[in-house]
Amino acid sequence: MRNSICLIVAFIVATTIGCTSTPGVQIAPRGETPQVTYVTSVKIGGEGAAEIVAYSPITKSLYVVNNSEDSRVDQVDVQDLNNPRVSGSIDITQYGGGVNSVAVYENYLAMAVEADDKQSPGSIVIYDIRTLEKIAVVPAGALPDMVTFSPDGRFVLSANEGEPNNEYTNDPEGSVTIVSTANWEATQVGFTAFSTNLTEQEAQGLRVFGPGASFAQDLEPEYIAVRDDSKVAYVVFQENNAFGIIDLETKTATAIHPFGFKDHSLAQNTFDPSDRDGRVQFGNWAVKGMYLPDAIDVVTINGVSYLFTANEGDSRDYDGFSEETRVKDLDLDEEAFPQASLLQADESLGRLKTTTTLGDTDGDGKFEEIYAYGGRSFSIWNADTGEQIYDSGDFIGRKIYEIAPSVFNLDDDTPDGRSDDKGTEPEAITLGLHRGHLLAFVGLERTSGLMVFDVSNPIRPDFSQWLYRSEDISPEGLYFVPAEKSHTGQALLFAGYEVSGTVGIFTVE
Repeated sequence: MRNSICLIVAFIVATTIGCTSTPGVQIAPRGETPQVTYVTSVKIGGEGAAEIVAYSPITKSLYVVNNSEDSRVDQVDVQDLNNPRVSGSIDITQYGGGVNSVAVYENYLAMAVEADDKQSPGSIVIYDIRTLEKIAVVPAGALPDMVTFSPDGRFVLSANEGEPNNEYTNDPEGSVTIVSTANWEATQVGFTAFSTNLTEQEAQGLRVFGPGASFAQDLEPEYIAVRDDSKVAYVVFQENNAFGIIDLETKTATAIHPFGFKDHSLAQNTFDPSDRDGRVQFGNWAVKGMYLPDAIDVVTINGVSYLFTANEGDSRDYDGFSEETRVKDLDLDEEAFPQASLLQADESLGRLKTTTTLGDTDGDGKFEEIYAYGGRSFSIWNADTGEQIYDSGDFIGRKIYEIAPSVFNLDDDTPDGRSDDKGTEPEAITLGLHRGHLLAFVGLERTSGLMVFDVSNPIRPDFSQWLYRSEDISPEGLYFVPAEKSHTGQALLFAGYEVSGTVGIFTVE
């Protein structure tokens, strides 16, 4: 990775004088890194009951997506953090087929609702958070998967994933919906204009590979983060291994930046690729990792905007089309892999899940390169140029194996069971500023734990804490509340666990 002098200077200035020349956070750490303390968990429902969480200091409540039975948003009273209780719910079935995300800004509660037919346009549904009465139902694109407000509250945005049907015969375009909260008028933002330099983008790591899909149909917006000045939004295209930039003033997409690939032959990027070797063994391999991040967040420090990504990995696996295979089923090129038979053994790389859409560089049907899903890491990027500033390398896997080996690459109850797939699957990430420290909270879907990093220096993050309870399974959404916006006066962290259907409540120092 390339660390520019200007970034180092920006960090030194920000941390020594505690101010910024443009809007953004003020990094001026006071004392040791703040510690996170578990308070309690509240049961929302069965699997799928607590994926995404939002918070309102006005009602002293959480708003939690619940698709375990009927599709609804549950209100959870957290006035007493030690005794949370479900106090009400909003039935979403009248608006569509399911609710995927929820967001709060002052008096507004926004919900992303897919259509009964997932390939048809969905909606953003707005409620008054005090009365739980409907304010507006605004048209969105196909499969609105994530909704968020701009920090100034002028806009509410949804990432419309536009997934194909299972037969892969209907693939709607991916898009972003921008809604003005002044009049609830919507603008649909597409990405067709960037198809003209596709060859160059693919060389840099963009993936466009759906059968028969146009460029716009193939892009699948997954998650949105809005810069703290509310002028720019960043949207990640998970399956496409890229992110886009949207100007909120002109309501147009201005750039797409591929993430590139992670080189697992480098010393800092070791991983364990097998679930059938009877042990945990980190090593370097001739494998490239597709970052394919899920959740993202953005922060501006001294005029430099940084994009944080949780590099989960994801594949397209439908009845009508699947890219998934295992390394042992590839026809490997003899010159590139002279010891292919050893490499393709189950105890080596044979079990590793890979893609058929990359690696055959000369089109002869044999694979000269191997690609794995996800980075098994979190990364920090220059949000405007796409340059990687930091990647956690193999730290997450190694640290989990050191401090919690019983949940290392867990598959259900089997440690090491996901080593052949995406490892710990970093899925959720959110940032929080507390006592001058910028903290990154990373949710690991497979180990069901949370990692806390002090990222006050975005070039050199420091690991702070590991948070784990066996009762809370598969963190999907994280929500940080700064002390000045909390009804308790404490900084808070809420975590939605989709498999256990629980919400974890934490305080920060």
